[in-house]
Amino acid sequence: MDSAVTRRTLLTGAAAGFGFAFSGSMEAFARPGPRYPGGVNGYGPLIRIPGNFLSLPAGFRYVEVARSNVTVTDDGGKYPSDPDGMGVFAGKDGGSVLVTNHENSNLEPARVPTVLGVTYDPQAIGGTSTVTVDKTGNLIGTYTSLAGTDNNCAGGVTPWGTWLTCEETERKAKAVIGGRTLDKDHGFVFEVDPVSREANLDRSPVPLTFLGRYSHEAVAVDPETYQIYLTEDAVTPNGLYYRWTPPGWFRGKKGFLRRLAKSQGADAGRLQAMSCRDGRRRIVDLSEATEVGTRYEVRWVDVPDRLATKTSIRLQDFNAPITRARKLEGAWWGNGGAYFVSSFARPEAAGDGSLNAHDGQVWFYDPKRRTVTLKTLFGLNPVPEVDGTFGGPDNITVSPHGGLILAEDGDGVNHLVGVSRWRRPYPLARNDQKENGEFCGPAFSLDGRLLFANIQSPTFGSTLAITGPWRRG
Repeated sequence: MDSAVTRRTLLTGAAAGFGFAFSGSMEAFARPGPRYPGGVNGYGPLIRIPGNFLSLPAGFRYVEVARSNVTVTDDGGKYPSDPDGMGVFAGKDGGSVLVTNHENSNLEPARVPTVLGVTYDPQAIGGTSTVTVDKTGNLIGTYTSLAGTDNNCAGGVTPWGTWLTCEETERKAKAVIGGRTLDKDHGFVFEVDPVSREANLDRSPVPLTFLGRYSHEAVAVDPETYQIYLTEDAVTPNGLYYRWTPPGWFRGKKGFLRRLAKSQGADAGRLQAMSCRDGRRRIVDLSEATEVGTRYEVRWVDVPDRLATKTSIRLQDFNAPITRARKLEGAWWGNGGAYFVSSFARPEAAGDGSLNAHDGQVWFYDPKRRTVTLKTLFGLNPVPEVDGTFGGPDNITVSPHGGLILAEDGDGVNHLVGVSRWRRPYPLARNDQKENGEFCGPAFSLDGRLLFANIQSPTFGSTLAITGPWRRG
């Protein structure tokens, strides 16, 4: 995730279907607390408690599960820097297992250590930590489950109970980063098993090359067809939205993706990029959509060279027009389709290539109708430093209590923002640290009692567990 360009917004709402439209003044939502928890106006105002760095509504609390460069891991080192995307799985005795990405690449204070059996490239400092917690969110232990990868940003949970972690990079072997010369090409997806440390030995560091080599952000997996939908966080030109279709015999089980990578390499299945149309009109960039509820027909176009051996995939010559979007970020499977985020589009940003400016879009791909629909649109925000305003979406999750949870990543104050089923945005959490880092990786425990999230900042990172009086909302 890149917060170098401001992409925050003031919210006001109008809606169509499950969609929301946000722009202009926040005054329309400046109301007293909700009539009941989880209702139209959320869970009430955020309360700042001395000594806490996270403000939450009344009745909510948080536990800091682990802190970067402070928490001692089972490997004998320190919890790595920049925790980002995160998958949550069932643990023992009502607890949870978290697989957390670390967006480490250059000179972060705490690198992911090189561990025998789970390291892809010893010159790269990213990877994943597996964290176990009890049913109240307290830390039990943590260990390195993947190492030697570069800039692990987001990813996605598979229906067969693993985590797909994505490298947000296109660096190739012999590239120099942080004074180190990479041994291998990067820009791949890797699969991590949350069951145990041993389950990943000589397995997690296998790149799933058939998913392409590009600046990956996140994935969402269809539990019926096992098709994988992938976002690309890139500019100059803007990135693409991808779909991978497995071979007809493929069944979603642990280890099958790795077997495909080893047996068929980059040729396994079919990787395609999205092409959108409005009737006969070709959609060049998703920023063309200016109204919530806008729906486009989707076709899929084969990727010429998945490994980008000479040219980045988004720069290659496709045999049909493709549709782009600025900074495609978070992804989540829910309600029978794939949600995905275009974080912002600013014409003044070099190489943006967008047609209409916005500070965030949330789209929904319906695989049965083969359509993509704009569910949320954030207007431009001129004053991101003002608390009470919200930013363009980045990581996203569908809440078991209704609606969406969006993670802010931008200048100014950062929040976890909820959007209720009644299409009302509300603040769920605020980062009150002096170095106000971005929120990342929101995801609920399987019983819905705990919301886990990460915070990044220039000097440290933190993994959190939030609990409270959740209600349908």
